[in-house]
Amino acid sequence: MSEVERPIINAMTVDVEDYFQVSAFEKHISRNDWANHASRVEENTDRILSLFAAHNTKATFFTLGWLAERYPSMIGRIVEQGHEIASHGWDHQRATSQSKDEFREDIKRAKVMLEDVAGCAVKGYRAPSYSICAENLWALDILADEGHLYSSSIVPIKHDHYGMPDSSRFAFPAANGRLLEIPVTTIPVFSRNINCGGGGWFRLFPYKFTKWALTQVNEDEKMPCNFYFHPWEIDPYQPKIDNISLKTRFRHYLNLSKMHGRLESLLQDFRWGRMDEIFLDEVSKRQ
Repeated sequence: MSEVERPIINAMTVDVEDYFQVSAFEKHISRNDWANHASRVEENTDRILSLFAAHNTKATFFTLGWLAERYPSMIGRIVEQGHEIASHGWDHQRATSQSKDEFREDIKRAKVMLEDVAGCAVKGYRAPSYSICAENLWALDILADEGHLYSSSIVPIKHDHYGMPDSSRFAFPAANGRLLEIPVTTIPVFSRNINCGGGGWFRLFPYKFTKWALTQVNEDEKMPCNFYFHPWEIDPYQPKIDNISLKTRFRHYLNLSKMHGRLESLLQDFRWGRMDEIFLDEVSKRQ
């Protein structure tokens, strides 16, 4: 099989945040109380690193600056094993809740911390809860201003917490060409984009759907996919949060016990790599 005929390499990404830091819990757990919760992110991230090593997979880890400050050795292990460190902001504040100045300060602080701890440049950013949308596209310009080369902060779907359904499904230039926006992968079904790029959707739908959808994107559209998940999603034994709504409970805890096995299947069925090496290298080839 020639190099041209080899399967497309897709982007495997991890949003590094602890179980108590998810946006759905922000009304129940104050950021001031984060340090009082038993952290599980380091142990879960190490399990992910072992899984990736077993399948010879490199990935991009979008990491909170708050975590990098407290667990520098975890960042070191990610980098030492050949993965990319990218930014997930400082403490999981949604971009839609920030002013331009607050957003700039947040991403600057996170980038400086991550680069200091990792010892390498941070090229990418992913907004917490994919919170860049039509109302705050100015955030993409600020990201470029502060030295980011790409963002993965838009999901072209309609969702109650995020989404920009009219956005391109595939990577596109933003901020006057200074930044590449790389949306999470979706597939059109009955004229509506459906998320097939990870997260809760990966736990909700049967694995066969994800395999079918990613195969369609790779083989029919000839495009790389952008997949994501969180360390807490492979942890069915995480502490349960009280007094949350039934919808939130369903979304957060659904099929956690199946996640590790599904990821193993995903790593076996497709080729995976780092965001920067897939998308930025392709941009360089075109220039």
